[in-house]
Amino acid sequence: MEELIAKRYIKAFDFNSDLASMENLAEIFSVLAESFKNERYNAIFNNPSVSSDDKSSILLDAVKSANSNEVNNMIKLLVENKRIGIIPAISVELQKEISRKKKSYTGVVFSDTQISDATLNELSSNLGNRFESTIVLDFVQSNYNGIKVEVEGLGIEIDFSKDRIDRQVIEHIIKAI
Repeated sequence: MEELIAKRYIKAFDFNSDLASMENLAEIFSVLAESFKNERYNAIFNNPSVSSDDKSSILLDAVKSANSNEVNNMIKLLVENKRIGIIPAISVELQKEISRKKKSYTGVVFSDTQISDATLNELSSNLGNRFESTIVLDFVQSNYNGIKVEVEGLGIEIDFSKDRIDRQVIEHIIKAI
C-alpha cells in the first residue's frame, strides 16, 4: 500500500528527462529513510504529542542543505497529510524509477550449490541482452534445491527446482503407462 502512495507523491515531481535531479532527490530521501531506522527518530515522529509544526521543522532542517523548494514543499505536504512514515517507501520507489530510466537493475541468484563468478556474469549478460538492460546479479547461498534468479525491478523470477523437475518426470512416466 505504501508503494502505491509513494508513487503518487513521486509523480508530483516533473522529471521529464532530468535524471540528475532525480538522483539528487533520491539521495536526499535515502538519507531521510536511513534516519527512520533509528528508534529515537521514530519515537518522535510517531508521538502524537509532538506537533506537526515541530515534525515539519525537524525534517526541513534535515534537508536544508539541499536548498530545494520542491523538497521542502514535499516534506510539508507529507507532514500535512500525516504521511511521514512513507518516506522510506518514497526512497525505494525513487531508486526503482532511476533504475527504470537507466535500464540498470540488480538481482539475486539463490542456490544450495556455489555458483562461480563467470557463471553469474554470463547469466547477467544473457538476461541483460534479453531485456535490453544492464543486469548485475549477486549470489546468495541458501537451502534452495536448484537455482532461482530474481530481478525485482524487472519483475523477473526464473526458477529451476530439482524437486519440481523430478516430480514432473514421475508424472510424465505415470501418464505414459
